[in-house]
Amino acid sequence: MINRIRDIRLQKGLTLADVAARCHPPTTAQTVGRLETGMRNLSLAWMSRIAKALEVEPERLLRSETKEPAMIVAILSENGAESPRARREAMLPSDLSAETAWMVMDVEQSCGEYRAGDQVWLRPSPPHEAPRLLNRDILAPLPGGRFAFGRLIDGDGGRLMLLPPASGQPVRAVEHPAWLAVADLLIRKL
Repeated sequence: MINRIRDIRLQKGLTLADVAARCHPPTTAQTVGRLETGMRNLSLAWMSRIAKALEVEPERLLRSETKEPAMIVAILSENGAESPRARREAMLPSDLSAETAWMVMDVEQSCGEYRAGDQVWLRPSPPHEAPRLLNRDILAPLPGGRFAFGRLIDGDGGRLMLLPPASGQPVRAVEHPAWLAVADLLIRKL
């Protein structure tokens, strides 16, 4: 069975020992290595343990034998674009975390730094964490199925103050939102 354990582990910057220690109960780096290479069978129980250790959904560990995954073909640094040191699969945003479901906001018209066609991927966050999210772009629900989106400039006492992304718009107050989501990833077609 072809799996993506190694690709996901490397993308997250983890060693075999890191993954082994994150397993519950902990296992050895050698066991994780054998699961990665297919020398040991990836049972459903192992799939669940490794997925939790990597913070992904278990199905993300598997890949189709017929569909070719997106590969990292170059790395851009101050010295320019260079070949990667090793062959690696690229990770999809949905592969990054299984802790909470992502929320996605489509940008229909350009607004501030966001362009038409962009997708803003947001992670849900409890409202009481607003003070640690200052100066981040936030989506918050409003009554009637509407939303407020903007840079969080104040978030104490259950009242959020959002600076909209378009210039010339007034600061927006959101009273005691049921939830909020912080912009974590921007996908932009070139």
